[in-house]
Amino acid sequence: MFECAPLLACVRLLRQRHEAVAAERPEPDLERNLTTLRLTEAFLERAEAGARQPGLPLQVAVIGPTQSGKSTLVNLLLDREAARVSPLAGYTVHPQGFAVGGPDFGDGELQAYFHGYHRLALVELPRDDYRCYSLENVVAPAFEFPGAVIWDTPDFDSVSAREYAAGVLRTVALADVVILVMSKDKYADQTVWDTMKLIEPLRQRTLLCLNKIDPDTEAVLLRSLGEKWREHRAGPMPPVVCLPYRRGSDAGRVSSRAALIDSLRLVWPSRPGDEREGGARDLARRHWDDWLAPVRREHQAEASWNVAVDAVLNDAVAVYRRDYLDHPQHFHSFQRALAELLVLLELPGVGNAMALARRAVTWPFRQLGRLARGQRKTELDGQEAAILAGIASHSLIRANEIALLRSAEQTGVRGWWVDLAAELRMLRASGLPEFAQSCERYQRDFTIEIEATARSLLERLREHPAARNGLRATRLTADAAAVAVALHSGGIGLQDFIIAPATLALTSLMTEGVIGRYLRRAEQELKQRQLETVEALLAAALAEPLRRLPRRMAGSSARFAIAPAELEVGAALLQ
Repeated sequence: MFECAPLLACVRLLRQRHEAVAAERPEPDLERNLTTLRLTEAFLERAEAGARQPGLPLQVAVIGPTQSGKSTLVNLLLDREAARVSPLAGYTVHPQGFAVGGPDFGDGELQAYFHGYHRLALVELPRDDYRCYSLENVVAPAFEFPGAVIWDTPDFDSVSAREYAAGVLRTVALADVVILVMSKDKYADQTVWDTMKLIEPLRQRTLLCLNKIDPDTEAVLLRSLGEKWREHRAGPMPPVVCLPYRRGSDAGRVSSRAALIDSLRLVWPSRPGDEREGGARDLARRHWDDWLAPVRREHQAEASWNVAVDAVLNDAVAVYRRDYLDHPQHFHSFQRALAELLVLLELPGVGNAMALARRAVTWPFRQLGRLARGQRKTELDGQEAAILAGIASHSLIRANEIALLRSAEQTGVRGWWVDLAAELRMLRASGLPEFAQSCERYQRDFTIEIEATARSLLERLREHPAARNGLRATRLTADAAAVAVALHSGGIGLQDFIIAPATLALTSLMTEGVIGRYLRRAEQELKQRQLETVEALLAAALAEPLRRLPRRMAGSSARFAIAPAELEVGAALLQ
């Protein structure tokens, strides 16, 4: 037995999202998809209803264009005036079922099948509410196929047909037998053959009825009808019954009914629903690519957006390298490491006055060490923070430009890119507070790397006692110079006196000494670690929020927002 529930769930999801998107963005391809999705969903639901109640009565749907005589044909089949007839076009706008064969005609399953529709008595059906249907038990002793429900349906070709098309599709999907009624004026209409092409995969037993035919034109019409069938449908042509234009006399009516019943007998199935499994698969296979085309366009747009975010991230990293790491006046991290080395180079025998002065001068660096132990905050690199803030702002501007450019280029998903640009504007307006917090957290955490570099330099110096003693002497001079700068400037800020005079002397001596090569390598290693850390920061705090923007758009009614994984089950069932 074909398990249709997974495929039904997939089709239902596609139908719901198509309806939501089409309501915001009416487009011909979406409307076409909705027609086939509604038909497929109803057909699968009919298969489920048949599985729940195997003895569900056989269903016959009488369909056709306007003024073809569908209601009259229903009454002819039942041999009684059951369906309401009117000379006005479009008089029938609801599915109207007539059950033959007693009170137990599976009305429970049929009510479940027509979910979302109100079941009303035939005389109570409103003209302005198309989400209604009627289902009535009728006594028709002359109908020789008991245990069946005959459905009179609205037309599918009038100006108003679009409004009640869903009810027509649901009734057609319900049918085990389809009777297509055409008049001599309508049999060649394209809407007739589009409909027959549409329902071809359902493999329903079909009877063609040429109604209101003059005897002298019957042969010509039958020949033309055969050509139309071969043009639009595969397989042999089904039986055709021709009914005369006037059947006023009792004899004419009896003759017409007998011809109709004889033809219906040729297509009447012995067991309803036997071919629904193959029909469901064929119908879904035929339209699967069309259904997924707009969804895949969204997937492709998101993939294109992720590529754009990668480009924005790469540019941001390149700007950071150029404007901070490789900039001789902006890169302070290694200088801070050397300043930390000053703190670590303890010189024995220094007088109390100079020791106190050194404590005052090196106070900011001592706070750097204390930060690693969680005692208090350290001074952060304001120049680096400003550069990172500028990178974030520039990246958002560039991302917005990309979205607007793509909206002009990719017209099939223009709305997707326009909505993305709107999300970007809101992100820019927020000022990226989370990004600023992440940058501050990074600077504090990276202090540990700076201290580690200072300790590695100290370890290398311990391997060269003479160089270490020389540096200790230089450190004393640097302390004195730093005190002078501090007294002159009236402050002891990091940029004012430590990085400039103190570390300059230290760097010069180490560069010229035996560990100069190690010093340069330590600087490059610190740069590389800082580059990798900032690259991770930008990926997490800047690129990732940009990648999440399509998910923020998922709540929009104009988005399909269906993940590829959600379609894998349906695709697997169609293999």
